[in-house]
Amino acid sequence: MGIKASDPIGIFDSGIGGLTVAQAVKKRLPGENLIYFGDTAHLPYGDKSTAAIQAYSIKICDVLLQHNCKVILIACNSASAAAYELVKEYVGSKAKVMNVIDPVINYLRENLVQTKVGLIGTKQTILSGVYAKKVKELEIGIELTSLATPLLVPMIEEGFFKNQISEDILNEYLKREELSDIKALILGCTHYPLIKTEIQNFYHSRVRILDSSEIVVAALKGLLDFHHLQNSGSNHVDQFMVSDYTEAFESSTQMFFQESVKLESHRLWE
Repeated sequence: MGIKASDPIGIFDSGIGGLTVAQAVKKRLPGENLIYFGDTAHLPYGDKSTAAIQAYSIKICDVLLQHNCKVILIACNSASAAAYELVKEYVGSKAKVMNVIDPVINYLRENLVQTKVGLIGTKQTILSGVYAKKVKELEIGIELTSLATPLLVPMIEEGFFKNQISEDILNEYLKREELSDIKALILGCTHYPLIKTEIQNFYHSRVRILDSSEIVVAALKGLLDFHHLQNSGSNHVDQFMVSDYTEAFESSTQMFFQESVKLESHRLWE
């Protein structure tokens, strides 16, 4: 049958972080149908092994392919670093595959030559060295300095990103020597746009904050346009699936999309 423009876009992440990408997709591409999979049974991915993340990612891809997704967007930096090449090989020609790292690297190449850039992310993302490797390959004089910020994802998942606790933890990270004198900061986790305002406040808007969700959606639009896959038909109800149902995830999803959302529970292993 081949890939059709009317087919949905599949987006997956370990938890609520990828909802920042899904929300940006709905805003920029309102005609697209979304299927979102939050692997809540295994979150966070940031402290999991590469082999475990790859296993989860392949299982989720099976689910998304069963729903005829035309694009599978890995809306998680840890999974993008650990599983993108494997997923691309596994999916083959059944769907287009995107990660959330390459669009950011392309943005750096086009906008931040000869600049000191900071990166914050999970342990998995930082230790993988994927950003550092790709930035070095650009050979355009970008000095990348990285810092693992492992407390941020569980804090955001638990909903603490609106209070003083988060500011204290966040400020402690952002004051670290690794991030001194940077001109731009990559939010190397799709959870982090949820605390983007707090990060901007810390830097008093003197540092350019690179929100991967906005950059990735611009790249997604380009991909759809290039392959003539933008949906011009009627919009259907978006689907939201989780590997382990929680009320907190359902309420977070409703907060993001400002509408009632029904979560489908879909266990990856029975």
